[in-house]
Amino acid sequence: MDWPHDPDGEQGSEGMRQYGHAVLAKKIDEEEDFPLSAADYVEQYGDHPIRIDFETVVSVEEIFENVDKEEFADFVEFHQELGRAMRENGYWFYEGAEQFVDGSA
Repeated sequence: MDWPHDPDGEQGSEGMRQYGHAVLAKKIDEEEDFPLSAADYVEQYGDHPIRIDFETVVSVEEIFENVDKEEFADFVEFHQELGRAMRENGYWFYEGAEQFVDGSA
């Protein structure tokens, strides 16, 4: 796909390689953008690249194909719904701390 900007460039990752959820969240202003329409978000950013892992880049629109909510009341609701959609559709690879520790500390 011909991206409007490099997913690892300044516009896509703010100078450092950012992945998935972080890139989606940085496109909104927590104080001014809510309530936020999913359709408006996709209209504005749908063709933007989102790096999922070191070798996979998908568009915002592809991620939002799996988002059920039409509107987000606040930043927390946005994060929760995007996290759910990304986990359920293979766009989130973090398994949680319990995968890396035995809990005996």
